[in-house]
Amino acid sequence: MTTSVIRVELPFHLQTLARVGPEVSVEVEHPLTQSAVLDAIEAHYPMLCGTVRDHVTKKRRPFLRYFGCQKDLSHEPPDSILPDAICNGTEPFIIWGALSGG
Repeated sequence: MTTSVIRVELPFHLQTLARVGPEVSVEVEHPLTQSAVLDAIEAHYPMLCGTVRDHVTKKRRPFLRYFGCQKDLSHEPPDSILPDAICNGTEPFIIWGALSGG
């Protein structure tokens, strides 16, 4: 199976849990989808299992958002193919902690 290295930016609280810096790289099997990236993150950093998405439903946690190529990918289907710039490593897949308040 073909794989690609995907850059992933993590919010500070997930960096702390995983004991990593703001950006990590994970090897992801094709097809390159949100689900595949999140599977790779959870496999490489098991301490993040359940923090980015629910254990059972695999749905995104409410206060996290996914971005890439200056676009909110949070409401895209989890199995849709990621933008080319993320797939070729030019741009990172960003997991962002949502903020509320005013």
